[in-house]
Amino acid sequence: MSEPDWDTLRRLPLTDWRPRQQLRAPETVVERPAVPAVDVHNHLGRWLTPGNWPASPWMIEDPGALVATMDACGVATVVNLDGMWGDEVTANVKRYDAAYAGRFVTFCQLDWARIAEPDGVEVLKRSLAESRERGARGLKVWKELGLRVTDVDGSLVSPDDPRVVEVIAYAGDLGLPVLIHTADPVAFFTPLDAHNERLEELALHRDWWFGDRDRFPTFDALLDAHAALVLACPQTRFVGAHAGCAAEDLDRVERLLAAAPHYAIDVAGRMAELGRQPRRFARLVRDHPDQVLFGTDIYPATAEQFRLHYRFLETADESFGYDPGRDVPSQGRWTVSGLALDADLLPAVYRDNALRFLGL
Repeated sequence: MSEPDWDTLRRLPLTDWRPRQQLRAPETVVERPAVPAVDVHNHLGRWLTPGNWPASPWMIEDPGALVATMDACGVATVVNLDGMWGDEVTANVKRYDAAYAGRFVTFCQLDWARIAEPDGVEVLKRSLAESRERGARGLKVWKELGLRVTDVDGSLVSPDDPRVVEVIAYAGDLGLPVLIHTADPVAFFTPLDAHNERLEELALHRDWWFGDRDRFPTFDALLDAHAALVLACPQTRFVGAHAGCAAEDLDRVERLLAAAPHYAIDVAGRMAELGRQPRRFARLVRDHPDQVLFGTDIYPATAEQFRLHYRFLETADESFGYDPGRDVPSQGRWTVSGLALDADLLPAVYRDNALRFLGL
């Protein structure tokens, strides 16, 4: 073997580096969850697919094939967060909920841009009531509140704006649970420089960076507003998406869980963060066993991804990939370790908490 070109290696661009882990660690395959699971966070509609919504193609081309995957993987029900509003709610309910009774639950969304209209609150409340009549079983609130939705003067509408509070309180009056996503990972709000741990991801998705303080609030300000909204609506059942929107700060998450018994979190889309602190998150689950829900945020869903989540929740496996099939993990160049949750906690996390919070 010839001598390596050390100078070239020293200058190897990070984008060309593809390290292969040499750790020989156990790999536990978990085919099915401990109990039939409810995935409270998934996307089955047209909203996030390429094209001009609502003319976009469906996220799931063959719902029957998805049901077969669910059967094979022990998934009882999937919550579809893509109902949107108007006729789109009806289309989603018809395609999923009505066609496969008990297997799907569709949530609506709101056109929050209308909150700036003189009668915006009433418009949104009517939309909620109509979506419920069309078959929506809950409301998904997207991160656009605080980051994109603007008022008449061009300022951003905060999640704890009194008008938002009134609308979300009304959702509770209608019996609609609210799954809410506020802000984004902390690194998306920090300077875009050599110290940013999500630099590769942000380089591919430039519109995900919110570090411009002239345009966007801080992460902490948004999460404070998130908590204020939850506490202002005690009659509304909330699920804080993505580990309460603060997977990197579980002390913050626990403070809100303790203050708001009507608040729960899902684990969707945050294996990369929670798997870096498995003992800490497992302790949170033990301390708040009735307020943690199973969710994946994997779309289109695959058996491989469902089973990866079971491995994460149920085993003590260490240092495994959270993003199978990719040379460079999408959310950071690290591995994760399993939570090894106590067996007596699994029914609540997988199923029972979802049935209660979502009213299923």
